[in-house]
Amino acid sequence: MKGVILDRDSLHPDDLDLRPLLNIAAVDWHSYANTSASQTAQRIARADIVLTNKVLLGAAEIGAASQLKYIGVLATGTNVVDHRAAQQRHITVNNCVAYGTASVVQHTWALILSLSTQLQAYHRVAQEAWSQSPFFSVLDHPISELAGKTLGIIGYGELGRGVAAVGRAFGMNIVSAAIPGWQSASHRTTPRLPLAQFLASADVVSIHCPLSEQTHNLIDRQELQQMKASALLINCARGGIVNETALAQALRQGSIAGAGVDVLTREPPRDGNALLAPDIPNLIITPHCAWGSREARQRLVVQAADKLGAFIGAVQR
Repeated sequence: MKGVILDRDSLHPDDLDLRPLLNIAAVDWHSYANTSASQTAQRIARADIVLTNKVLLGAAEIGAASQLKYIGVLATGTNVVDHRAAQQRHITVNNCVAYGTASVVQHTWALILSLSTQLQAYHRVAQEAWSQSPFFSVLDHPISELAGKTLGIIGYGELGRGVAAVGRAFGMNIVSAAIPGWQSASHRTTPRLPLAQFLASADVVSIHCPLSEQTHNLIDRQELQQMKASALLINCARGGIVNETALAQALRQGSIAGAGVDVLTREPPRDGNALLAPDIPNLIITPHCAWGSREARQRLVVQAADKLGAFIGAVQR
């Protein structure tokens, strides 16, 4: 069987062992660093198996691949695949799940701790003003303890529960959000509050839900106004859940105390983004790297190989 990997380098594979995938004996691999939209149909035309991370496989691309039997998405979200087109052709679509939980939880807390302790600001103080201070300590920026505060989780699945577990270790109270029209996991020890009440009560709001019709612009101008002026907003989920223009305005106006963002609506932000303006205070942006520990990426490779191997085994029986 011919297998095609469309965007191998999106996994940043230099420190990974790809042999679990590449050594699957039944597959003759054709691997590409990246694939543009204009190249996709030609590259998968005779493929039985296609692996993609972020290269789109729409109805036209799937229609051009007459032998295609299996699509493996090297990520959790499968919105890069036209599922209706795949179903009409009886093409199996698999994704990878839970491989990045530890990495994303760790990154989420890096953002929370950096903002609550003003690490960036105090790093600058140490380089500039500390040597001129009359005292041993400089406390020019407010530091907020997390113990006794309320951590609000939007999306109480595996990631949300992982973030909550660390919050409990810091002595925080945990609440989750009830989102109208959207079902999420619950837990008997974690109160679920209507969104407005949730936002008003949380000192830290951390987002871990999928992007969908129900969650698009879930946090908009009105929701930001419902938050405490001392609150932090963290988004390590998907761009589009938070209205970026509204968030930029809220930070400039001091409506909330700070934000940490690992995702933007368009990635990479080639045409700019409201949150990339240099005058926005108390904002940390990272380039969608929360998922990307070496361990997480290796788990993704192994899981993708296991799922493909199971598919091939079932087909050959």
